[in-house]
Amino acid sequence: MKRIYLAGLATLGVAICLGQSAAGAIEEPAYPEGYRRWTHVLTGVSDARFKRYEGMHNIYANPKAIEGYKADGAFPDGSVIVFDLFEVVDQEGATVATKRKFIDVMVKDSKRYAATGGWGYTEFLGDSRTDRAFTQDKAMVRCHACHVATPGRDSVITRFKD
Repeated sequence: MKRIYLAGLATLGVAICLGQSAAGAIEEPAYPEGYRRWTHVLTGVSDARFKRYEGMHNIYANPKAIEGYKADGAFPDGSVIVFDLFEVVDQEGATVATKRKFIDVMVKDSKRYAATGGWGYTEFLGDSRTDRAFTQDKAMVRCHACHVATPGRDSVITRFKD
């Protein structure tokens, strides 16, 4: 009887520890299924001065994020913005997008991502929907440090023009 009681206490202790660990973890933003059918915000080409961002990028926003763009920088929870980056080649004077390098994703959720101004960040490598360049705990340093430098625009660097 004593062994069963101790085994039960041990199991309960492990469950509590696992529950606390899971509760403390920050949920990673999900892969934004269908984002290429969202509103296209802009396309740009960056040269070697932008190092890892060199290439051609397209930025897409879901309907909630478009509300934020139109509200002049107040993005509601549920906003998702995608930065889709491709390598480029010169083909007879035309800059052509080739292989996808990665997609960066911003998700607005003021409760889940309070430590980063309400934004969650992630980066999916190549065409993968699961392989990530970093975890959410590193996003504060890696992503948010640049995004927070855009005061008055809710950490969003781009602007939308109708």
